[in-house]
Formats: sequence, C-alpha cells, structure tokens
Amino acid sequence: MIDCIAIPTSHCRFGLAQADITPPVGIYHRMWGAATHDRATGVHRPLTASALAFAPLDAGGLPFVLVALDHCLLWPEMMASLRQTVMTAHGLTEEQLLVTFSHTHAAGLMDPSRGDLPGGDLIAPYLAELLIVVVDVVSQALSALRPATISYATGRCTLAAHRDAWDQSSQQFVCGLNPEGFADDTVLVGRITGDDGRLLATVVNYACHPTTLAWDNTLISPDYPGAMREVIERQTGAPCVFLLGACGDLGPRDGFVGDVAVADRNGRELGYAALAAFESLGPAGTDFVYAGPVVSGATLGTWKHEPLTRERAEAVKHFAVRRVTVETPYVASRPRLEDLRAERADWQAQEEAARAAGDGLRTRDCRAMVERLTRAVTRWSACPPGATFPYQLCLMRIGDAIWIAGEGELYQLFQTELRTRFPRWTIVPMMLGDGWRCSYLPTRETYGKGIYQEQIAMLAPGCLEGVIEAAAVAIAEMTQGH
Repeated sequence: MIDCIAIPTSHCRFGLAQADITPPVGIYHRMWGAATHDRATGVHRPLTASALAFAPLDAGGLPFVLVALDHCLLWPEMMASLRQTVMTAHGLTEEQLLVTFSHTHAAGLMDPSRGDLPGGDLIAPYLAELLIVVVDVVSQALSALRPATISYATGRCTLAAHRDAWDQSSQQFVCGLNPEGFADDTVLVGRITGDDGRLLATVVNYACHPTTLAWDNTLISPDYPGAMREVIERQTGAPCVFLLGACGDLGPRDGFVGDVAVADRNGRELGYAALAAFESLGPAGTDFVYAGPVVSGATLGTWKHEPLTRERAEAVKHFAVRRVTVETPYVASRPRLEDLRAERADWQAQEEAARAAGDGLRTRDCRAMVERLTRAVTRWSACPPGATFPYQLCLMRIGDAIWIAGEGELYQLFQTELRTRFPRWTIVPMMLGDGWRCSYLPTRETYGKGIYQEQIAMLAPGCLEGVIEAAAVAIAEMTQGH
C-alpha cells in the first residue's frame, strides 16, 4: 500500500509587496469594440500591483522577480520600457524578471497613442507613475526576502466555461459560452508560510478570462479576481495574489455584462473554491504519512502529518530558472499594414455615414470594426521581422513545482497537457508572460473555423503544440534525476 502522500512543497526565500495602481476616474477606458463610452466614470474595486521575489535559500543565490499587474495588457513599447526600467533599477537580468497580467478587461486600454481621445490625456501620466510604483514594489519585495515554505493544494471550480461556440442561427463561430465544450476546472493554491510559522501570502492560479464585465461597464475594475482576493484575505489575514492560467478558450459562464455584482459573485465562487483547497493543507514542511493500525471497535489505519525526511527536505530546496525561445512561423495570411490601414479607413467612413443617418446600431458595429483594425495595425506594426516569431517561455523550478509562463494568450491545452505529462510535478501555468505581442495561441484544430481567436492569431497552426513540446523538453531537463 502507499504509506506516504507527498505534499507538493517549495522551500526558498520569498518576499512580497503590493501597491494600489488604480487609474484616475475619467481616464480613457474603452476596451471593448461594442462600448459606446470612452471615459471611466468610477471605480468598482481598486487595481493592484504585486511583486513576488523568489531566491534560493543560499544567501548568495540570484533572485527571480514576478510582477503581477491588474491590467489587461500593455503594448510592446510600454512592456519593454517597464521591464528595462525595473531591471536597471535593481540590477536584474532578462532572465530574472517576469511580468504577468490578471487580464481584466475592465481596467482600460493603456495605449499612449490614444492621447487625443476623451480621457486619453491621462494615459501617459498614469503609465509614468506606474513605472515608479512597480520599481518601488519590486524593491520592497527584494528587501522582504526571507526563508519560506510554499505548500500547494488543488481544488475545483466551475466558474470557467469553454467559449468557442457555434451559433446555429447565424451559422458562425462566436466567442461565448459553449456548454458542451471542455473547461479545465483546476484551482491551484500556494500557501506561503515563513519559517517562523507566519502566513506570508496565498497565491491562487486559475484559468478563466476576466471578462465578466464588458461593453456596458464604465467602472475601473479587476473583475472577478477582486472579490476572490477579498474572500481569501478576509479569511487568512494575509495578502492574496491572483495568477491567470492558460485560458485562451475559457471565460466565465456568466459574463459579458455591465453589472459589477456579477463580477463579485464570480469572484466569491472562485474564492470559496480556493479556500477549500487552502484548508486541506496540513502544517508547512510536512508530508501525510501512514502511522499504522490502531485496535478499536475496528482495526483502524491512521495517518499523520510528519516533517519532511532529510532527502525530501533537500529536494524541495532545488531552485532553477530558465528562458526558452521557440522560433514559431507566422500565419501564411500575414496582412500588409497598408491593407489594414485602408480597411480601417473604409470602416471609419462607414461609421461616419451611419452616424449621419442616425443609425445607432450600425454606428456601433462600424466603430467596433474600426477598433478591431486599429488593434491589428498596432499588433503587426510591433511584430519582429522575419519568417518566424521568437516565442518566449519562462520557467522557474522551486522544489516540487514548475512555474511556467508563456507569451500571449494560450489555449487551456497548454496546462492540461503539461500536467498530464508531468503528474508528479505541480505545474503553475501563466499566460501573458511579458506581454501579448503574438496575441492568441489556439489549438491546431481551431484554425479554419473563423472564430475571433483564430482571426487575430499571428502564429501558424501548430504554434501551441510546438510551444507545448518545447515546454515539455525544458521541464524534463529541469527535473531530470529528481
């Protein structure tokens, strides 16, 4: 019989700092093509910047910093500026810094090129202040490094649903609830405890687009992660950090609304699921071990939490960081910038004509197409030259866990496949690692259906599968002999 259940554990130095990064009311807020407003009219819940610093227990080991921002994304130029500013301020290398996003679509689109739009004049000053805040929280996190144990537990939550749906009436694929599709319901919780026994933080990793709030919402909001963090922090008394899993094809069952009460309800659903997993954990630095039979009314088999064996205690200290570049082909139908700009101009003319005719619905739809093409111009303008895209993976192994981030928006297959291939290891998947330059990475079979994620995908069919293979090779090498 199995006589020991190993609790996934990491033992390292850890530091955390957080700060409020809520933009000012009145800032340009239009994230959705269908939105009719431009400015944010208020704040639902504050946005947060979190800096998590990890380092080997050896005081001479180099740290790794993970910055998690409550924003949808930042365009490549701003991403590069943010990374360079933080690295310069703290003497970090490219390999020592990762920036991720909660991907809330209710934070607003922080695009400095939109400065001439209503509220756009507030974007550049806000981003300048954001750089200062991020540099400061990273400094605090590095200063707070101390020995800590991360204990991992897995729960289940049905908030996320598959969102590649076939609309029978219009005979097209839409991005919306698909009740028949598979949705990964894994909730991964990391409980971080100082060696003095004090709870330092909780990390919740879950894959579901924060798209509860959509075009009818005019409030700045972290979407469901806000209420989720509130639930966890109220119960534990320690900060909670949300890390978004691979959810390119996953979204809330109840989403695309303007009612912030729905976002809070979604957040509580995830928060309670995460708390259930949190409460399943025993004391930090222990495994669950069979303790033998006890003769009672029946002969009972008893188990107890035991400190890690010397061999286990050494294994959970292992610390390594790796960056992997996967050269991935662009789509064969890569558009020309001049064609995109011409198409945008045509839609702008149609929008003006519809507005002049008093056709509100047509005006809204044309405006949405203008927005879609504006983003296409932005994406392809910032695209690296050549036949392939230098796709980035960032991996950190700490003890029993592999934290892995991929650029852009990966479909859920990224995490389900890696967890299937490496069942012994705790996989902490994150998307939007250091940005969104390549947009979506759908599964191979998604191409050819005309769905939104495929339409804006910049990488060729098989891109996701190729990235998964590269990730699997890297994980195998990082865990070899352990």
